Amino acid sequence: MYEIGRLCVKIAGRDAGNYCVILEEQKDGLVLVDGETRRRSVNVKHLEPTNKVLKINKGGSRSDVVALFKSELNIELKDSKPKKAAAKPVKQKVKKEKVSKQAKSTKSAKKVSKKEETVKKTPESAKKVENESDVESEVKNELSGNKK
Repeated sequence: MYEIGRLCVKIAGRDAGNYCVILEEQKDGLVLVDGETRRRSVNVKHLEPTNKVLKINKGGSRSDVVALFKSELNIELKDSKPKKAAAKPVKQKVKKEKVSKQAKSTKSAKKVSKKEETVKKTPESAKKVENESDVESEVKNELSGNKK
């Protein structure tokens, strides 16, 4: 029933309702079709065969199928060409600037100066440190005085 040259109608998929001709029988219930549909392997369950059988060679070319449809069926087929792939944009890598030794030393100097600024900004903490040293010295004096 599904022989080479058999005119069929696709009943499933995006090409449903379009005419096609069987070009080649493949394994496991698949056939190669071409016509108003895309040229591809199709499951025979997705085809409805008609009574018409066209004379075409096994695995006929697209131009053979177009000529056959025009002469025997009066159906003009569009020659669809696949779209050309657009160039993909290339990501540009961002280059990191190298830090020189001088710049590194200035960075560390800035860190030290920031620490000094924080100490200068808080005079109460500085007084506390001075008071703690006075307390420690007094305690040492007392202990040394008791030992004598």
